[in-house]
Amino acid sequence: MSLGQKLAWDDSVLPFQLDASDIRGRVARLDGALDGILKQHNYPPAVEALVAEMAVLTALIGQTIKLRWKLSLQVQSKGAVRMIATDYYGPSEDGAPARIRAYASYTEDRLTDEKPFDQIGEGYFAIMIDQGEGMTPYQGITPIAGGSLSACAEAYFAQSEQIPTRFELSFGVSTEQSEPHWRAGGVMLQHMPKASPSVAQEATGEGGLLQANDVVGEGDDAENWSRVNILLNTVEELELIGPSVSPDKLLLRLFSEELPRVYAPQAVQFGCTCSEDRVRQSLSIYSAKDIETMTTDDGRVTADCQFCGSHYDLDPQSVGFEANA
Repeated sequence: MSLGQKLAWDDSVLPFQLDASDIRGRVARLDGALDGILKQHNYPPAVEALVAEMAVLTALIGQTIKLRWKLSLQVQSKGAVRMIATDYYGPSEDGAPARIRAYASYTEDRLTDEKPFDQIGEGYFAIMIDQGEGMTPYQGITPIAGGSLSACAEAYFAQSEQIPTRFELSFGVSTEQSEPHWRAGGVMLQHMPKASPSVAQEATGEGGLLQANDVVGEGDDAENWSRVNILLNTVEELELIGPSVSPDKLLLRLFSEELPRVYAPQAVQFGCTCSEDRVRQSLSIYSAKDIETMTTDDGRVTADCQFCGSHYDLDPQSVGFEANA
């Protein structure tokens, strides 16, 4: 296979279970899906890196949830990077790909030469689940801490779900094809407790947050979790991203004695849900007087999608609840 070919495991999430350890996990590889996200924007490299990390986290977490509709991850901060938002839409039918989208907002003159995570200041990391019409949305929040977005996600699962969780991620610009492009990959581990987990008397994470080891329990559970994490520590960055090691071979290399069992992979692609109908629907709550305040000097109502960059140009008389159209 030439380096220019799309790899069979690109843009997919492979679920697995380690039968010897009572641990489940996911392996994700993003290529075209990530490129679809980032090419919509002209982000500085530090912002691109943060969006790439958030995207692969979203793919890994989204696949663990039996979604009827949407999972969202969001970072809000007081730093140079003010917001990162991602959405994962579950497959519309069996065999269909999941869809993922992302964007970031930032103040360019506040960006520094420090590492990407340092561009995020005080703030919070949130996970939101929307199962669609008639269902109550869920939101969980944890403070920004730990030195990476993946550490924030680990703290979220320990704090809000009391599920020991570990992420090992890699992302960067690949030069294997004619044009440089971003690739990302990662492994997610979760220890599934047989009963209600015991929680440590004192949290050991930054700012008093719980960490995975605080909720993993004792005895065999703690030993299994420690052993599997030591094995994951041996993974190399190029193994996470590819192209030479497929996800199933990676699992065998890392966890052969843990009896890995793999399930059907989930395809992932870049996809946005914006449309002119959705823009019109969002404007339908406004009166003609309200719409007038939104009208440009050219006499139009315009809207831009922050995720995919689509531009909508509408006749003001055709929107709002008093529209003529």
